[in-house]
Amino acid sequence: MGALKSLLVDEIVRRGSIKDVDVLRLRSIVHRDGIVSEEDAEALLQINEACPVQDATWPDFFIETLTDYVVNQAPPEGYITADGGKWLIARVSKDDKIARKTELDLVVNILDKSRWSPVSLSRFALDQVRRAVVDGDGPLRAGQVVEKGRISEPEVELVRRILYAFGGDGNVAVTRAEADVLFEINDAIVNPEANPAWTDLFVKAVTNVVMAASGQAVPTREEAMRRDAWFAERGELSPKSLIAAMVTSSIDAVRGAYQEQSPEERALARLEHQRIEIITNEVITQAEAGWLCERIGRDGKLTPNEAALITYLKKESPNIHPDLQARVDRLAQAA
Repeated sequence: MGALKSLLVDEIVRRGSIKDVDVLRLRSIVHRDGIVSEEDAEALLQINEACPVQDATWPDFFIETLTDYVVNQAPPEGYITADGGKWLIARVSKDDKIARKTELDLVVNILDKSRWSPVSLSRFALDQVRRAVVDGDGPLRAGQVVEKGRISEPEVELVRRILYAFGGDGNVAVTRAEADVLFEINDAIVNPEANPAWTDLFVKAVTNVVMAASGQAVPTREEAMRRDAWFAERGELSPKSLIAAMVTSSIDAVRGAYQEQSPEERALARLEHQRIEIITNEVITQAEAGWLCERIGRDGKLTPNEAALITYLKKESPNIHPDLQARVDRLAQAA
């Protein structure tokens, strides 16, 4: 595919539009040898940036081809390094802000298809959702009139997908960098009762962080944060009613997956984190009990979703870090 630039790029860029015939020609070149070079990837990024008018077939081809290059052809195969993440972020965003949905879909697809990626790339993707909720703009709000402080169910599911993608198939707890964004989103939501789907995900994700900080072995992210079948039939539940239902169903179903780690298991978990850090060349910072004590109920105030979290953690108090247990007790009294 090395001849791509000389054949098509200049012509398409000058025109400022991508036609269906362009996509067909580009696809035929890709399929000819199956090799996507860095030069080819840069050319496709240039086309995407220069062409506001795009045929409906372009996004799928663009995402598929760039994902193949980043995940399967750029070394190390199957993994995204910190440098690879920086390269991608620099080419799909300006000042860490993505302009169009196609670029966001590309980042999420790369996270999803890679075996491991740097947590900075996961945070970058989550930040685009935070931007929609906090600032009311960005690719998720393009063409929509949505007030700041709102999160839609598709946006909740996008957060879930990003968290699943970074966790992969391993038992990797939600990291501090990811949890930071989840708290920022939660703090910005002005009417938590309007979206119980967010309450469900937020409580499960932060519970995962708390249990890991308390020395518990954690399940896979998909098991810890899955959207259970009962949720679709819940009706309209307030956060308080929702947490009661969660305690008796979805979270109770995975309670056995959170278990005290033996010294050997803790050592193996550290080794696995070190292996990922060596491959991606980026440190994974896990949330610690002290940070969580400061972050939950910051400023001495509980959001309704944090109150739901505290309700659940009160049931788990024998299993959480003593400092967190004391914090939970104080917040529960103040709630």
